[in-house]
Amino acid sequence: MSTSRLVPPVADDPHALDGLRAEVRDFVAAQRDGGTIGRDVDSWLTGWDEKFSRALAARGWLGMTVPVEYGGHGRSHVERFVVTEELLAAGAPVAAHWIADRQIVPSLLKYGTEHQKHLFLPAIARGECYFGIGMSEPDAGSDLASVRTRAVRVDDGWSITGTKVWTSGAHRAHAFICLARTAPPDPQHRHDGLSQFIVDLRSPGVDIRPIVSMNGGHHFNEVILDDVFVADEMVFGSIGDGWTQVTSELSFERSGPERFLSTFELLAETAEQMRAGTVPHHPDLGRHVARIAGLHQMSSAVAGALERHEPADTAAAVVKVLGTSTEGDIADFADLLTGDHSSVRAEYDALLDDAVIQRPGFTLRGGTNEVLRGVIARGLGMR
Repeated sequence: MSTSRLVPPVADDPHALDGLRAEVRDFVAAQRDGGTIGRDVDSWLTGWDEKFSRALAARGWLGMTVPVEYGGHGRSHVERFVVTEELLAAGAPVAAHWIADRQIVPSLLKYGTEHQKHLFLPAIARGECYFGIGMSEPDAGSDLASVRTRAVRVDDGWSITGTKVWTSGAHRAHAFICLARTAPPDPQHRHDGLSQFIVDLRSPGVDIRPIVSMNGGHHFNEVILDDVFVADEMVFGSIGDGWTQVTSELSFERSGPERFLSTFELLAETAEQMRAGTVPHHPDLGRHVARIAGLHQMSSAVAGALERHEPADTAAAVVKVLGTSTEGDIADFADLLTGDHSSVRAEYDALLDDAVIQRPGFTLRGGTNEVLRGVIARGLGMR
């Protein structure tokens, strides 16, 4: 079987954007030296900093792939990949704009109406509009065909009732794209009858309840929708095409550098502590660095495929499975390595503690790795 079916080729010069990489690194270093930002594990989920998001927007690093006519910068997916990879590797606080810039932008460009594009895209590019994702439900996590949230036709719009869970940033976001049933489920065609809607999270009938992590952090939420009205102009895409749209959107969610760089700052600091002799040397450091290098190559290849409008669903799933396993293994490696060497340095201890706490979620969000292995098998034509 040809491996080209699994991972797209890297068609571009890998050093063509070294100047852009250096520019982002210099910017982040200046922000850190000025005390504006710190270093975070899982920064794309936990590092909510709207001021930093607006600073990135001022540099043209949000809405990079948005056409100029919609308030964006008309740059390539590969250029955006370089910027996001450098920000994640630095542990920069990018959570505020992350979902909007990563997932909502390409979805709006593909499925949004002209009204929706002009309303949301310029605000996202300015770092002023933040989104969540309304897919998962208490009894429908990775199995989105089991979604129970209902959208019922009413005058001039739809009434939505149901519950969404694990909704990152919903307590701060302005809106989310909600997956709901607009037709009764058909056991023979489970993915039919699903549609998407842009829901204002400040609408009457929206109740956002916090899900607090074991360390007291609040990133996730349960969102209860009780007869929430959504006007026809906020129907996203076509009624009944929700599953096709979601599948397309998940390629952007699963293939990005956030799927292997959530614990990169911990790995980098572990290497520094080894150099300083404060933690023991271990040959597995090189193994983890090599895995990151390979995932960088795979993820950048997917970015190139998306730029060329080539299908990348299977490759994106591969990146997600291998990447989230790697970032979890890095957390375990550092945790076991330090052992009795706790309190090596306050900053290092904080990175390690956060990585261990966040570690269980790495292989769950964006689709469990068990489900994605099925996606990969089907994509390769296996039975």
